[in-house]
Amino acid sequence: MSEITGHTGLRNGATAVVNESYSFACMRCGHGWEQSYEIEHHIDGEGREFVMYVADGEVVPSPLSRPTCPNCDNHLVRIMRPGRVSSVRDAVHQQRRVPPAGPVEVPGVPSDGGVPKDDHHWHLSDLLHVFQRKAS
Repeated sequence: MSEITGHTGLRNGATAVVNESYSFACMRCGHGWEQSYEIEHHIDGEGREFVMYVADGEVVPSPLSRPTCPNCDNHLVRIMRPGRVSSVRDAVHQQRRVPPAGPVEVPGVPSDGGVPKDDHHWHLSDLLHVFQRKAS
């Protein structure tokens, strides 16, 4: 679920710093987001190891404990490997591309926008006749 991207310089008494990234998806509202963390490994005054998660320069709770959706504050959040949300956003963005507008040809209507040559007015019955059963 995480990807260790490498080590950064030690700071604030950390014995090691590891970068991890996650993708998140809220199962309530559908909001998706990604976040990278610096995980600082420390040793407390009694010699026990502990870690601190840092996101955007601030110490935050572990994203694995109880993640919260920033959109709806729900805790029903799926944690995935990094890049999952951005790859879905890219795919959706490509699907929404609209082809360039151009002239549309309508059968029976002259391209100059004038009145059709035949004076036929369409009625619903004209369109439904293909669905009528033929008597045999």
